Amino acid sequence: MILGVLQARTSSSRLPGKVLKKIIGKPMILHQIERIFKSKKIDKLIIATSINKDDDPLELLAKEIDIDCYRGNLDNVLDRFYKAAISYHPTHIVRLTGDCPLTDPEVIDQTISFYLKGNFDYVSNSLEATFPDGLDIEIFSFRSLKEAYEEAKLPSQLEHVTPFINRQTERFKVGIYKHSSNLSHLRWTVDEPEDFQFVTEIYRALYPKTPDFKIEDILNLLDRNPDLLLINNRFKRNEGLQKSLNIDKQYIL
Repeated sequence: MILGVLQARTSSSRLPGKVLKKIIGKPMILHQIERIFKSKKIDKLIIATSINKDDDPLELLAKEIDIDCYRGNLDNVLDRFYKAAISYHPTHIVRLTGDCPLTDPEVIDQTISFYLKGNFDYVSNSLEATFPDGLDIEIFSFRSLKEAYEEAKLPSQLEHVTPFINRQTERFKVGIYKHSSNLSHLRWTVDEPEDFQFVTEIYRALYPKTPDFKIEDILNLLDRNPDLLLINNRFKRNEGLQKSLNIDKQYIL
């Protein structure tokens, strides 16, 4: 079984409650879930959130749309992720994060196919970025996740789930799925108020006529309206991970 785990919480420091902020009348994360459901490769999707009271609304939303929700450790996301997955006995796991409302199901399925054909332990389309920030997909074996859960110690490994796996290429077979052209300069994730504004503009322009719009539709829209790129282009990619890696250095010392 291929299990999709959507990691989400409301306690964002830069944009609190972002996953529940509404875009065209729906919570942002609900738009993302609807897009993930269009994947033909994911057999089951669950939400993994924290036991923090602030995340109660996420569990309620999950119940309303009849999707399983696991609640665990807020800060040790690896612990939460592993315990969310284990009861489903999956063979493979797709990791998704709740700040990517422009997730493309075709990109998800292409990445999964690449992983399966190559017999990898882990594949990502963002480890060496060529896709827009916000279309990130990771897929890995449950065996690899179990080893990470049992052995990981560094703060970055606990917070970001997969560094224990993807930084040990001598131990795990790691693959990188790439886009045909480099689109890594594009920022489609939601971490800042400007990101939310950008994504809202994309939905307003495309969703009413084409609810299942794809990456090509967004690129065409941006070609016609390049000023949209100015909304959030001042932010850097993967700032959270880099912060955790810096904390690792202090932990090691």
